Amino acid sequence: MKQIVVSTLFVAVVLHTAVGQAPARDTIPFNTGWEFSFVNSVFKNPSSQLVNLPHTWNAGEVKNTATNYQRAAAVYVNSFFAKNEWQDKRVFLYFEGANMVADVFLNKKYIANHEGGYSAFCIEITDSLQLGRSNMVNVMVSNTYRLDVLPMSGDFNKYGGLHRPVSILVTAKDCISPLDYASSGVYITPTNISSKQCLVKIKTLLSLKANDAAKAVVTIRDANHKQVATRDVSFIANAGFINSEFTISEPHLWNGKADPYLYSATVSLISASGNIIDEVKENFGVRSYFANPQKGFYLNDKPYKLSGVAFHEDREGVGSAYERKQYEEDVNLLKEIGASAVRLAHYPHGKPMYDMADSAGFVMWTEIPLIGFGGKVGEGYVHSPAMEENAKQMLRELIRQHYNHPSVFFWGLFNELTTNYDHPLAFIKELQTIAKEEDSERLTVVADFLNESPYENVSDIISWNKYFGWYDGQPRDIGKWLDNRHAALPNRAIGISEYGAGASVNQFTDSVYKVPTTGKFHPMQWQTQVHEQNWEEMQKRPWLWSTFVWVFADFGSEIRTEGDAMGINDKGLVTYDKQTKKDAFYFYKANWNPQPMLHLCEQNYKQRTKNIIDIKAYSTLPEVQLWVNAKIISAQNPDYLKRTIWKNVALQPGKNKIQITAVDGKVLYREEVEWIVE
Repeated sequence: MKQIVVSTLFVAVVLHTAVGQAPARDTIPFNTGWEFSFVNSVFKNPSSQLVNLPHTWNAGEVKNTATNYQRAAAVYVNSFFAKNEWQDKRVFLYFEGANMVADVFLNKKYIANHEGGYSAFCIEITDSLQLGRSNMVNVMVSNTYRLDVLPMSGDFNKYGGLHRPVSILVTAKDCISPLDYASSGVYITPTNISSKQCLVKIKTLLSLKANDAAKAVVTIRDANHKQVATRDVSFIANAGFINSEFTISEPHLWNGKADPYLYSATVSLISASGNIIDEVKENFGVRSYFANPQKGFYLNDKPYKLSGVAFHEDREGVGSAYERKQYEEDVNLLKEIGASAVRLAHYPHGKPMYDMADSAGFVMWTEIPLIGFGGKVGEGYVHSPAMEENAKQMLRELIRQHYNHPSVFFWGLFNELTTNYDHPLAFIKELQTIAKEEDSERLTVVADFLNESPYENVSDIISWNKYFGWYDGQPRDIGKWLDNRHAALPNRAIGISEYGAGASVNQFTDSVYKVPTTGKFHPMQWQTQVHEQNWEEMQKRPWLWSTFVWVFADFGSEIRTEGDAMGINDKGLVTYDKQTKKDAFYFYKANWNPQPMLHLCEQNYKQRTKNIIDIKAYSTLPEVQLWVNAKIISAQNPDYLKRTIWKNVALQPGKNKIQITAVDGKVLYREEVEWIVE
């Protein structure tokens, strides 16, 4: 039986300076004081405003009353002073993301275009600069509908603007190139990994304009900054890629959440006089993994359960214009729930997410925005040559920009494609070939949703989006469906990339039943039951390589008109503002995070009409007590899904004080709420 074995790593660009020497390169933030205006104004002097980056003109548009958001074109204008000292330097503009299409002008002259809003791009402006004076940058950005730029569709909003940071990069004439699809220019590949040793291959792309560089020095250090190995690398004039190899004895493995250990590698360009011309320091991790069709996922030759969530880079009042604090809040929520895996849907997310995931030990799936139509009119792509070239570009950008992150295990090729219009199977095979050429070490994956799909054998492993209990059948039907696919594909590692149900934190029901998905009533109890029963069925099948909840948090989607919030996909375990956790969040927290916890379900269901009810709690503690109006009902032990349910509890008319308690050593855990029976 074939096992696909993979080893990968991690990268986070950090600048390093030798003692007594000026910085080898300078990265200057270029995020404040941008003048913003829409370009479709009929006025001679359209109104404008000053904004700081990251910025989207769609922030705050999703307000539960309208589903449309503005897809338009706008211009951002700013200036920077080009120092005379840059005479012998090279200067680049580095954009972390401009959604969806950007045209860049310097001093009113066109210099570059980039198509694709979720990837970084870098432009050299050395020859266009005017030294000793202010230089004006104009960026025209559009998120209007395009049939040649991904994503063409999808069940999420495509927020427009310079929604990620911009910087000015100043280097020597000879430098480590930032122009290879906006990557760091350094690619680190640990391979032949065992507990005794591993081989680390480091490939660096040089861009030599002055030929002052005489050699490169590559140094590896451990997490305590102790030197592990170093090597001089010579090269010829006008060299492109240079290569070096190291053997690390008894490597300290990057081991997921338990031990996300990071080495560092520093690549330095040295002149004939011994000065550092350019230098980049990056972190990396050493690990191996494989997906076994019969046994599931293995990390470093040991079983490793991938239980996780998918989520969008979106939140109320912010849209996709995340600052660092939003990334930190998301990562802290992921840590709290205990997720071991994260699917970054449906596009590359911002750089801080990858860096934080590396240090947190998440196993991540990241993908290009090749997405089916998500319920809108038309159920497939017209695969034009321009669209296909754009997808290939995005795949190369995705892989080269995030090649070295140990948190990245899987490259995603598409989400929910049909077979209508131009049959895309041949094109998906092209993407698979490109992905393996770019990175032969990692696994590729697709998120399918078709039964007996033509895409089942395209990628290395496969996963499905299946909503039993929401769009299809009853929650437990997922078990039979999985067994059928496993029997049909016994030699394929299969997983679940999406499952779940919608829910409002303000809607409840006394009797749990399947609700119409397109209706306005999405009670939280049904979402909870869908997750409990889906999860229970999936745990009976340890051969699944992964399971991903859809979705971690509610997000904006113009096509959504159901539930109690217009323009919102409400399948999240957390609300759109990230402030309220639904009961299903605590169900997974109890099952994924071993830390002591206690949660009383349906706390917001304060006004009730029935006086005989069931009361449920989730807990990792061995015994939970229920109190009603200061009288103990009983103490119970949570079941194997960490649930404790008290059946047919009597409440009195009017106010009722409900309390649950549990003890961990000398620590008392308690939750209480007041419910009113009318």
